[in-house]
Amino acid sequence: MPPLPVGSPVDQLPSNGRIKLLIVDDSAVARSVFESIVTKDERFEVCEKLSSAADAIAYLSDHRVDIVMLDIEMPGQSGIAALPSILKLCGNAKVIILSSNCDEGSAAAVEALAVGASDIMSKPGRSTFGGRFSDLLIERLLRLGAQASWQHAGEKLPSIALRKPDGRARAACLGVGASTGGIHALGQLFDGLGAGLGIPILLTQHLPPTFMPYFAMQLARMTTMPVKVAETGDMPLPDHVYIAPGEANLTCKRRRDGRVTIVLNPEREPLASMPGVDPMFSSMAEAYGMNAVAVVLTGMGRDGTAGAERIAKAGGWIVAQDAETSVVWGMPGSIARAGLASAVLSPDRMGAYIMSQIALAA
Repeated sequence: MPPLPVGSPVDQLPSNGRIKLLIVDDSAVARSVFESIVTKDERFEVCEKLSSAADAIAYLSDHRVDIVMLDIEMPGQSGIAALPSILKLCGNAKVIILSSNCDEGSAAAVEALAVGASDIMSKPGRSTFGGRFSDLLIERLLRLGAQASWQHAGEKLPSIALRKPDGRARAACLGVGASTGGIHALGQLFDGLGAGLGIPILLTQHLPPTFMPYFAMQLARMTTMPVKVAETGDMPLPDHVYIAPGEANLTCKRRRDGRVTIVLNPEREPLASMPGVDPMFSSMAEAYGMNAVAVVLTGMGRDGTAGAERIAKAGGWIVAQDAETSVVWGMPGSIARAGLASAVLSPDRMGAYIMSQIALAA
């Protein structure tokens, strides 16, 4: 089998059981194909195959699974419409959308992630995935299953040393970094921020360029603050959200006249994500110093840690998402383990915490 991506909680796979799957698709052929793929790997168990969202909701009322493999277009209620009910019933289980209508960059894909899906994949076509659909599906299911099983088990995390914010620091800019599962977490974060903090917000979400127009529209529905894809020369305004485009890093620079301007950098560091959280945080440390505030949400890997270290050294402070609510506790986990976080919270609690710290420094 292909290896799990760096940062996956593979060591948390349950030793005493298989990853339990529920397949929900109105096509009998699709259900059989998916079952055939996953049952070749002994780490999976298909608990049930169902043809409608209503059947899935009924099944989940009495049964626990680790992953729901969900189609979008089905008779009756669509997969996206049923997703909130499914998530409410299945606890810590993860939902992966498998649909022909979830092509990369599509509005449906972004909406599914925003509602709470942990991952999306388009059903295989003639030219899709270069013939590697089975391997890629198994890889993603293993990652999601490891996280779901660990959360079901209620495993305790090691104690995390928190870093007390400098009471002298007045927040001047909020930077947010996110990856896998981040769109749903962003909705909770922005709901808690309300009309804003009186400072600009810079946002890097790991997404390819084709997603960005739909992502910007989806984010604009999550907040009353103006949202735009950042451009070089933008002057960050209070209570405005600036999104990193998919093909460049969002950085900021303080000019000689003291004003801060956005600079897009298309250069990718070796093995780094594009857009990257580290370049954004590092530039914030230089431009805003002790007045920089960072939030790191769910995501795979360590992107954001090096930049957060620079913010911490400058006197700024960082908030990381907790493991219990993260789809993947890679990026925020790296921040927490490095002792860089002033708080480790669920996204819905971050807004109140940030506002309280800003009030203390006022």
